[in-house]
Amino acid sequence: MPLAAGAAAYLPYTLQNIAFLNPLNFTPTMSNTTSQRTVFFVSDGTGITAETFGNSILAQFAQPFRRVRLPFVSDAEKAQQAVAQINDSAHCEAGRPIVFTTLVNPEAARIVHEQAQALVFDTIATFVAPLEQELGATSNHRVGRFSDISQSKAYNKRIEAINFSLAHDDGQTIQDLNSADIILVGVSRSGKTPTSLYLAMQYGLKVSNYPLVPDDFERQQLPAALLPHQNKLFGRSIRPERLSEIRAERRPNSKYADLANCRYEVAEAEAMMRRAGVRWLSTTTKSIEEIATTILQAIQPGRLDY
Repeated sequence: MPLAAGAAAYLPYTLQNIAFLNPLNFTPTMSNTTSQRTVFFVSDGTGITAETFGNSILAQFAQPFRRVRLPFVSDAEKAQQAVAQINDSAHCEAGRPIVFTTLVNPEAARIVHEQAQALVFDTIATFVAPLEQELGATSNHRVGRFSDISQSKAYNKRIEAINFSLAHDDGQTIQDLNSADIILVGVSRSGKTPTSLYLAMQYGLKVSNYPLVPDDFERQQLPAALLPHQNKLFGRSIRPERLSEIRAERRPNSKYADLANCRYEVAEAEAMMRRAGVRWLSTTTKSIEEIATTILQAIQPGRLDY
C-alpha cells in the first residue's frame, strides 16, 4: 500500500475537530459562532506545535471550542491575512477569539500580537527569550526551522517505520518480525492498526500487529510465528459491547459482529494472553496517547527516537 494512502486512512483521531482553513475562503457568521469560542493556531510552519501546546491548555476547560489552524504565516502579508480572519471572528462572536502562535518572524509576530482583537499567547516569545538569557546565546529565529527534520536520519527512520507498520498490518506478513520493535496482538477490530501507525509516526518504531482469531482460541495458544518474539508482544483488549458496535459498522447482522461472539473472542483472547504471560491493556476508554505511553513503558524498545 502506498505510504500516503495507507497513512491517511489511519491518521490519529486528534485532527477530527480541527478546521484547516484558508484566510480567503472562511467567513464566520453569527449563527455558527455564538455557542463556542474560536481558537486559532497560527504558525509559520504546519501549526502542529501551536496546536499541540494550545490543546493541552484548552483540555483543562470543559467548554467546547471551535479550532482553526492557520499554517505557513511566514511574512507580514500573511500575518495581515491571519489578523483579518481573526478579527472577522471577533466581530461575529460574543467572546473574543483565543490565539496560540509559534511565529519566529518578528514582524509577523508583532502584527498578530498588536493588531489581532484576541487573547494572544506567543509561545515563541514566552520560551525562547528566557532560554536565550539562560544559555547566553541567540536563537536562530529561522522560519520553518522544523523543515530541516526532513533531511535527518530520525525523519527517515520514521518513514521507514511507517512503511514497515503498513506492510505488517493485521498479520499480512510474518517476514522480518525480528526487525519489529513492538508486536501488537488482539482480536480483530480492537484498534491495533491506529496504535501501530501512531507509534511509527510519533516515535519512529517498527510495529507489527497480529490478529487473534478463533483458530488460535481452539488451539489455546498464540500463533507459532509470534512465540519467538514474546518479549515484544503487547495485547490490546476492548469491551465486547464496543467491539460489537465497531464490527457491525463493517459487517452488520453477522456472526462476526454478534455480541455473544464478541464476548467469546474477547474472553478467549484475554485468557490466552494471561496464559502466555503477554502484557495487555483494555483500551475502550483510553486515548491513543495513553495507550502508546503504556505500551512504551511495558516494552521499552531499545532504539526509541524522540
